[in-house]
Amino acid sequence: MLSQFLQFLFSGITNGSIYALAALGFSIIYNASGVINFAQGEFIMLGGMGTVIMVAAGVPLPLAILIAVLVTALVGMALEKFAVEPAGNAEVVTLIIITIGASIFIQGVVQAVFGKGQHALKPFSGDTPINIGGATILPQSLWVLGVTAVIVVLLWWFFNRTLLGKAMLATAHNPLAARLVGINTRFILLLSFVLSAVLGAIAGIIVAPITLTSYDVGIMLGLKGFVAATLGGLGNGLGAVVGGLLLGLTEAMAAGYLSSQYKDAVPFVLIILVLFFMPRGLFGARVTERV
Repeated sequence: MLSQFLQFLFSGITNGSIYALAALGFSIIYNASGVINFAQGEFIMLGGMGTVIMVAAGVPLPLAILIAVLVTALVGMALEKFAVEPAGNAEVVTLIIITIGASIFIQGVVQAVFGKGQHALKPFSGDTPINIGGATILPQSLWVLGVTAVIVVLLWWFFNRTLLGKAMLATAHNPLAARLVGINTRFILLLSFVLSAVLGAIAGIIVAPITLTSYDVGIMLGLKGFVAATLGGLGNGLGAVVGGLLLGLTEAMAAGYLSSQYKDAVPFVLIILVLFFMPRGLFGARVTERV
């Protein structure tokens, strides 16, 4: 039925938008350093949890969102300054292990402070479903789609129309050449972690009213964001967005037409197929030649 298909489509696009934001976070850091940041899921969790906790304490929602994003950005900055930067020119695998350790540490701290329970955030503009073609979509899903679209446009503008954005692109293309022309590549790496943390926090905030949030919600969202980034081609911004949407749609269709039990298996089946048939992803991963 058309209404059933539309229902799965709406669900897939909503989830895919969150995966796209997570994938963009992976791509930004990968471009700047070649590191796959497995703490990206914790940035998503911190945004949602921070907002929920502050709203529960009586802080107005807009201010709570701003504070949660700033705190998450500071965590991203601290991760780079106190964990990644001291490692210097360590092997990429070592840096990846550092981010995994940071992920576990952040989860542990949040669990110890706020407990294991799930927390709900009220929808931004009510929870009355909107009927479209016999299917329904929540107003919060429109927030997810709208915010994701705005972020994608802003990132395009940032990377293509600002000197700082172009400096990040130059660093991604050739770090040595970027240093030779005076670009502070250490600052670019720090900025990439901050920007990635902000993207993760925003994703966690806008999805919290739909999925609830807890100390461990970032694990699966982070893994799916990584799959989306790999699917589109690590380091490719457009690929991250397309990969996230494609993953969300595939996941929703599999859950709807096959069984919801297969929902969380879909990303890992996809990444196996992609790595087997297209190791560089749909749009090709960034490749650096060393001589």
